Amino acid sequence: MSDNNSKGFSHASVETNNFLMIVLILIAVAFGGLVEIVPLFFQKSTTEPVTGVKPLTALQLAGRDIYVREGCYNCHSQMIRPFRAETLRYGHYSVAGESVYDHPFQWGSKRTGPDLARVGGKYSDEWHRVHLNNPRDVVPESNMPEYPWLSKNTVDAAAMPAHMKALRTVGVPYTDEEIAKAEEDVKGKTEIEAVVAFLQSLGLALK
Repeated sequence: MSDNNSKGFSHASVETNNFLMIVLILIAVAFGGLVEIVPLFFQKSTTEPVTGVKPLTALQLAGRDIYVREGCYNCHSQMIRPFRAETLRYGHYSVAGESVYDHPFQWGSKRTGPDLARVGGKYSDEWHRVHLNNPRDVVPESNMPEYPWLSKNTVDAAAMPAHMKALRTVGVPYTDEEIAKAEEDVKGKTEIEAVVAFLQSLGLALK
């Protein structure tokens, strides 16, 4: 009887039973995923900000929203991988502690344009404004589209306090004072000013 039972769950029976194989594969993948992912929630290197990393200001946060809205992340990653070719070109490789306040984070490896993880302070505000209005004025070979409307549109100031409150619920340490003055901080600012402020904030902690 025991021999028959063992044969019923043999290697061959798993290979010939599609449903059983799918179930076992899902169990194996789920277990492997848990082993890989769960420990990260308890490591300081992935849950605590590195020295110098602060939550985005209201203007920088507005710029990040516009950056995401315009799909900039589709062509520009914000993750420098720990390879010599990467660090020579872009600087110190990216670490999780830089992105603990990002929701959602902008890591990724898809690059049509250069990585922006360390772009903060690399160029002047004016360079960024010209580049966003017409990239070919500063990079003749660029295939990046123009964003002239950013200079005309103003930031939605009224939306910022609610946005910052929502981020606070997921762990971004905004104070009541910062939230209260967020609308005033961005009132009348153009979208291009906000995007430039965001870009200039990237990667400063590990320059």
